[in-house]
Amino acid sequence: MANLADTIIKRIRAKRRGFVFTPKDFLDLGARAAVDQALSRLVSRGLIRRLTRGIYDYPKVSPKLGPLSPSPQALAKTLADRTNSQLQLTGAHAANALGLTTQVPAHVVYLTSGKSTRFRLGNQTIELRHASPRSMAGAGTPIGTIIQALRYVGEDNIDKKTVDKLKRTLSANDKRALKKDIDTVPDWLRPVVAEIASLN
Repeated sequence: MANLADTIIKRIRAKRRGFVFTPKDFLDLGARAAVDQALSRLVSRGLIRRLTRGIYDYPKVSPKLGPLSPSPQALAKTLADRTNSQLQLTGAHAANALGLTTQVPAHVVYLTSGKSTRFRLGNQTIELRHASPRSMAGAGTPIGTIIQALRYVGEDNIDKKTVDKLKRTLSANDKRALKKDIDTVPDWLRPVVAEIASLN
């Protein structure tokens, strides 16, 4: 068991601090029961932290504050991966991430193809909200983020400056992929997406 724990901690350290994970990430190293025992041993040694049942992290540590909370994005991704679900930024978060708005959403909410769930960590609540396949178009990619952001900004607030900014965000490959997904966006958004996806 000690050997398995040592192998697991080496892999965790290679991912660097801030890594959030589940036993599923180590099932190529041993049976689930053995992995669970190894992770429990690492928790007891203070090398990793158990956030809740089945979810752990290798926390970043502040000299003044001690172990820090994991990033909401890393935690949300781990929650989604646990059920093989896709993850998508909500419109408000997407618009903020792309610099289209300076308003920071008060609550951390992600769209998911899986079941809706909430996870409370300290004074922070992370919500995964089930969404339709149409809302999950481009999930986990720059394309999905842009579609969500534009929906949030709204037709009346999209101008040339917005389009030019988003065009600079996408690579040529992203633009080609965006063209393929154009049928999944609302009718009013298609001319905007077509302009963003143009290679000119």
